[in-house]
Amino acid sequence: MNSKKELWVLLASFVLPIALGTAFFYWNPTAFTGTTVNYGEFVNPIITTETEDVRFSNDTQGSLQGLWTLAYATKTCESACTQVLKDMKTIRILMNEDMRRIQRMLLINGATDVQETGLLIAHPSATLSQQLAKFPDNTLFLIDPLGNVMLHYNPQGIVIKRVMKDLDRLFKYSRIG
Repeated sequence: MNSKKELWVLLASFVLPIALGTAFFYWNPTAFTGTTVNYGEFVNPIITTETEDVRFSNDTQGSLQGLWTLAYATKTCESACTQVLKDMKTIRILMNEDMRRIQRMLLINGATDVQETGLLIAHPSATLSQQLAKFPDNTLFLIDPLGNVMLHYNPQGIVIKRVMKDLDRLFKYSRIG
């Protein structure tokens, strides 16, 4: 009789946690809301860029392949633009040894006289402009080393620490770039 009791206790110790966990998962849908830990918002669906989607200006030569790209998309570069470009430079410098994995790009529809070392200046194709038009004007995008636009940040009040935390997390788990 004593061995049957031990058998039931042993069986309950294995089955009961699985049954309770399953019940908790299905009967409490608010526990798993599907939230993410990143600060930028995912671009859904991801915008895949081709080499002809980004035309670099004559002064700068670059590529979206191989490096993570912080791209600031705008129509004209005014005071807010120059501030975001400074913030992008600060983010890149504060990434320390990972700064070699990041490049900065100004994706502008019109003409510009911005001349800054280390800044890629490019013009989007009509297709890419149309895809980016669904986002607010003057948005900061994060493009992965394969050329996929994957995250975007609110154009007003970009918080440098939050962008850095997203980049740290991506660099930790990324095997590319």
